[in-house]
Amino acid sequence: MRKLLVVVAICGLASSPSRSSQAQQFVQGANAASFGVAVVDISYIFKNYPPFTQAIDGLKKEMEAADGALKADRDKIVAAEEQRNALKAGTPEFKKLDESLAQQKAAFSIKQGSVRRDFLEKEAKIYFQTYDQVAAAVKSYATQNKIGMVLRFNGDAIDPTQREDVMRAIMQPIVFQNSIDITPDVLLTMGVDVRKLPAPQQAQPAAGPVAGRVQPSGSTIQR
Repeated sequence: MRKLLVVVAICGLASSPSRSSQAQQFVQGANAASFGVAVVDISYIFKNYPPFTQAIDGLKKEMEAADGALKADRDKIVAAEEQRNALKAGTPEFKKLDESLAQQKAAFSIKQGSVRRDFLEKEAKIYFQTYDQVAAAVKSYATQNKIGMVLRFNGDAIDPTQREDVMRAIMQPIVFQNSIDITPDVLLTMGVDVRKLPAPQQAQPAAGPVAGRVQPSGSTIQR
């Protein structure tokens, strides 16, 4: 990913007078204001925006708990099937248990589908709310810095041995950008202390048809 290096004033990031002034100290987006155009890595922001990652982690825990409850229901059905199979087919007891099993399976199927839809809706809501916040932060930063257009790009390192990575690089609309990556500025605008982010991945050159990634400071997709 991008190098989160900061051109910091002598007093440091913490002593800067305002968030907007801090957001102009990243070298990745140094030319964005003068060119009037910028790029932003939405995926990187999602991965490093605590409210989003915490919400997703919480949802995963809810899903695990729901899976546990569904498993208990499945186990009951399996036990009932074993009990039915131990009976002689055609007997009243067999028919009664068989009908009960059919009802249990139908109810389980409905419950399972309902739980799945509920979590998909919750997940979609989390993604939408986060994207809405990202879009607002991008608009705010772009407006303050007189940037007329912000394009999305993916700054993940490209593995030339992985077809999906290679195709992503080829299909990406941003082929070259010269220090107009405002991703860290947007994160800072959203209240994220970028100094605490994990070390970013770096693209590794290779002999394949595609090596590297769209990087700041005038680098390109190498061939």
